[in-house]
Amino acid sequence: MKKKWLIGNWKMHGNLASNKALIESLRAELPQPDERATMVVCPAFPYLFQLAELTKDYGVGIGVQNVSDHLQGAYTGETSPLMVKELGGSYAIIGHSERRQYQGENDGLMGRKALAAIDAGLIPVICVGETAEERDSGRTHEVLGRQLDAAFGYIRTAHDKIILAYEPRWAIGTGIAATPEIVQTEHEFLRQRIAIRDKEFAAKLPIIYGGSVKVSNANAIFSMPDVDGGLIGSAALNAREFVTIYRAMLATMPAAVA
Repeated sequence: MKKKWLIGNWKMHGNLASNKALIESLRAELPQPDERATMVVCPAFPYLFQLAELTKDYGVGIGVQNVSDHLQGAYTGETSPLMVKELGGSYAIIGHSERRQYQGENDGLMGRKALAAIDAGLIPVICVGETAEERDSGRTHEVLGRQLDAAFGYIRTAHDKIILAYEPRWAIGTGIAATPEIVQTEHEFLRQRIAIRDKEFAAKLPIIYGGSVKVSNANAIFSMPDVDGGLIGSAALNAREFVTIYRAMLATMPAAVA
């Protein structure tokens, strides 16, 4: 049975008190995550160590929202993936649309960051997605193909510690989610594009969806055959909502074998 993933991106929210309260609420709503699906939370970097401590006996993965494309050196203000690993992180979101929009990150930097994360022993969550203008002009697959080629051009070899996230930029923070049919179409395209390089790797690769996932649409989106989970933004800051989405995802999966 293929595992599914629910990854919460907390963005630039939280403080010591609210982080602790949110994890306590998660524990109350979900005493332990199900073995069929991995739950991950990605706080702002300053709180990484706190979250690693709060979840060390909980079975929830911890990640960050960005890393440098360098492992060490004179790069003022950057965070090495090795530092993330040492502080208890296991995942790194790479190339999120907000990084592209506000920090000017490009496809090549995304690929280099993904490679650095892998070299440090992290699992990169590589984000790809098109803008509204690119979709409206019929360039979605051109854009997605370019972004995939950039990422895997650096990684070069199939690696079993990668998650791919399709997050259409027109659905991030807008409340407008792609329809389940659109999500499936683009996930299928991504898997087929990767299969050109390696069919076995493409079949196993988790491809998750991010973009205004909420309780009302979670089950329909996660029921799509090429959707292996979700990258969740604002809903991840509400324990009950996040756990409800997690359970909606579990409901689309075969029951665990006793």
